Amino acid sequence: MCQILGYSRDELMGIDNRQYMSEQNAGRALEIFNRVYRTGQSHRIYDWEVIKKDGSLCYCEAWVALIRDPDGQPVGFRGIARDVTGRKKLEAQLRHAQQMEAIGTLAGGIAHDFNNILFSVIGYTELSLEEVPKETRLHQNLSQVMESGYRAKDLVKQILTISRQDEQELKPISIIPLGKEALKMLRSTLPTSIEFRENICSSQLVVFADPTQLHQVILNLATNAKHAMPNESGVLEVTVKPVSFDESVGKKYPDLEPGNYARIVVSDTGTGIPEQYVDRIFEPYFTTREKGEGTGLGLSIVHGIVKGLKGHIAVYSKPGKGSAFHVYLPLTQESRAVLPDRKDKNLPTGNESILLVDDEQPLVKMQQQILEGLGYRVTPAVSSLDALETFRSAPDQFDILITDMTIPDMTGENLAKAIKEIRPDVPVILCTGFSRQIDIHREDIKIEALLTKPVDKTKMAKVIRRLLDEAKLKK
Repeated sequence: MCQILGYSRDELMGIDNRQYMSEQNAGRALEIFNRVYRTGQSHRIYDWEVIKKDGSLCYCEAWVALIRDPDGQPVGFRGIARDVTGRKKLEAQLRHAQQMEAIGTLAGGIAHDFNNILFSVIGYTELSLEEVPKETRLHQNLSQVMESGYRAKDLVKQILTISRQDEQELKPISIIPLGKEALKMLRSTLPTSIEFRENICSSQLVVFADPTQLHQVILNLATNAKHAMPNESGVLEVTVKPVSFDESVGKKYPDLEPGNYARIVVSDTGTGIPEQYVDRIFEPYFTTREKGEGTGLGLSIVHGIVKGLKGHIAVYSKPGKGSAFHVYLPLTQESRAVLPDRKDKNLPTGNESILLVDDEQPLVKMQQQILEGLGYRVTPAVSSLDALETFRSAPDQFDILITDMTIPDMTGENLAKAIKEIRPDVPVILCTGFSRQIDIHREDIKIEALLTKPVDKTKMAKVIRRLLDEAKLKK
């Protein structure tokens, strides 16, 4: 018990058990010892929560039995206690892994259905915008619907990322507009009793990162700051500024190279972090919050993202004064950030024939309107079997196949395979609402392109034109 609790023998002898147990556990202990005394039967205690001398919690597995004198009279108790904190952590990690696997499976199914809905919303909105004069209020309203659709698309991507169902896409990203978007979302969740301050520079700070991950870093740190302030009152400040380091940076931050960085600071006027916990806050599952109020994963996820981007995160805290998290991300040499390619007036067009397959009639009609607007001749089908029969009856009449992946009777992959057996040279675009790992270059399929729904008009037009041009060059 000295080793488990951190007390010396003299400190532990005669100590009140309420000093190393909660009131509830101390009462439970009294009941167990009374039961052992009354019945004479030993008792095993699982996952016994005890408080160490430094205030941290650990878990024990204990066995208690009665000691009798030669006359059979009870004279005391004996027992064994084993520290099982490590095992508890492993069990928690396993449970979390299983939960994440289940969430990932659920997220994949939701993503497919939700992206199909978004594809219809964004597609029909885009078609409507083309027919409405720009100076009208209706055009402004539809533009807001379009922007909300894209935000919803990004949200689905973020859910898939958290559940590890989506690959990270690193590219030059401007921190300022992304940070403002994240803070706009954060501001709507903060109680009015918390004063929110924004100190963001106007410089073009471009880092090589995944936008969803950057969004997550800012929101996780800000959410932690919110929870650190008692009674939901205080000041939460977010600062974004450029900073340069010379060769001496290695003395302060050994994992950083000299150069230019973006510094993101999230500070609060909350309770602060006790000194003994500062070195542990980035450990997975470590949390100082009450049970049920946090998983202990937020800061470890932030730490992993920042390290993966070759950056650094530091924390400065004083109990009772608050905390400040400093994130340093290296600025890229790219002069311009990659912006969403959502609007392009000079879209490539054509007059080729397209076989379009999707089991949802609204999506087929919407895509048909878009493709015909680009000049293509479209043959729609809501059944994979009908589509295959149509192609089989006149294989030379079609220049490209665009098919959904999840369709009844025959999946998009199998439809592509069957059509390739009839005409190997026809290019195939596979569309999916959930971008699970698919090897589109498998020898038995050879799909030319994979697009994730909702697919915007610009990307669709460019991919179709590229594949058709490549197919002509091969003839």
